[in-house]
Amino acid sequence: MQTVAQALENLERLTDSQLFVELGRVFSDAGFELALVGGPVRDAFLGRRSPDLDFTTNATPDQTIAVLRGSVDTWWDIGKEFGTIGARMGDDTIEITTYRAEKYDPDSRKPKVVFGSDLLEDLSRRDFTVNAMALRLPQKVFVDPCNGLRDLLDGVLRTPGAPEVSFGDDPLRMMRAARFTSQLGFEIEQQTFNAITDMADRIEIISAERVQAELVKLLLGANPKSGLQALVDSGLAQLVLPELPALRLETDEHHHHKDVYEHTLTVLEQAIGYEKEYGLEGDFTLRFAALLHDIGKPLTRKLEPGGAVSFYHHDMVGSKLAIKRMKALRFDKDTTKAVARLIELHLRFFGYSDQPWSDAAIRRYVRDAGDQLSRLHVLTRADVTTRNKRKADRLSHAYDDLEHRIEAVMAAEELNALRPDLTGEDIMRLLELKPGPEVGQAYRFLMELRLDEGPLGQAEAEKRLLEWWQKR
Repeated sequence: MQTVAQALENLERLTDSQLFVELGRVFSDAGFELALVGGPVRDAFLGRRSPDLDFTTNATPDQTIAVLRGSVDTWWDIGKEFGTIGARMGDDTIEITTYRAEKYDPDSRKPKVVFGSDLLEDLSRRDFTVNAMALRLPQKVFVDPCNGLRDLLDGVLRTPGAPEVSFGDDPLRMMRAARFTSQLGFEIEQQTFNAITDMADRIEIISAERVQAELVKLLLGANPKSGLQALVDSGLAQLVLPELPALRLETDEHHHHKDVYEHTLTVLEQAIGYEKEYGLEGDFTLRFAALLHDIGKPLTRKLEPGGAVSFYHHDMVGSKLAIKRMKALRFDKDTTKAVARLIELHLRFFGYSDQPWSDAAIRRYVRDAGDQLSRLHVLTRADVTTRNKRKADRLSHAYDDLEHRIEAVMAAEELNALRPDLTGEDIMRLLELKPGPEVGQAYRFLMELRLDEGPLGQAEAEKRLLEWWQKR
């Protein structure tokens, strides 16, 4: 744990660059205040440089533009409506925002922006104390009216004022608390957490796009499990991702099964552990697929005689549920399709451990996974959470063998570009067809041959196609 003196030394060292000196000077010479604020200050105390360089000033957006002209390489005013002007200085991108206080009307999705003139007032309206610290430039005077540094050193998230007021001003801050739990490993202070629980339904006025952005950042944090637990325990998940708390299935004295919710969090953690090995560090698609891979279980659970519990077809049901949820959260089509495909295929391997597959089955596995094969490798391995070491070792060795088989077959047959031996043009020429459904049927027939028997060569493929056509 750092001391206050060590933290201040980190801030001094990491802001001792020409960028901060020059920027502070030009604003001071023009008669305006400037301060580094929020995330960059917090991250400097944590011994790292923030990817975002955020400043705040008492200059209006137009005055900020006037000050920046001639001092930066380029600037843009795309955020001017909210008081923010962006600029580039050398390799650094910066954002400078006028002091402000913004509030939500009870039924509004957009904040009302009111510009202010005082740094302390600006800091008091920020989301959490650890983000309500500033460094006045060019003097390098540290400003911490809400004791954010102490909370930072203690690893605590709390709001600068009453949490009910803060979350009332911007309900998205409730999700941001869970996100910072994931990113920074901090704990949410109890009064703050209680306010989130009491006000969770306020998140419904926030746009799906903003909720999605926070969820992505949470999952890409260093410890997403803690952030997800905060979402579930506070009741936020019930509103933004209800499929997750639904995994906490009840059991009775006669029917027992693995805790699906805890299993899911373990699978997510194990998938993250495999990311580097497969070149998938920080892969949101993989992590979201791991999080949602069993969401079909609540709808497919069946209590069987003798105490058994089954979840038949939960892979297919879960894939459809994932598509529905991701559409509601405004995810792009490619990401949605990839997550759904991984969920659909996540059980495919488990028959392999009982009996090795034929080459045809290997080809189908690769064909069906397509460009999601590496992610499917990770998800399948991560889905093994049994405490039975013998069973876990058997499944691990079986998947090692499957991967080796895939590599061998791919090397021999170039499965990354798996296609029939004949093209659509070849089919139309040989069968004297025009473009239409029959060409597609012929193409699928040849693809099945390719999967079952491997490459046939053009002559053999033409012979087999003609035989199929005549019988048809």
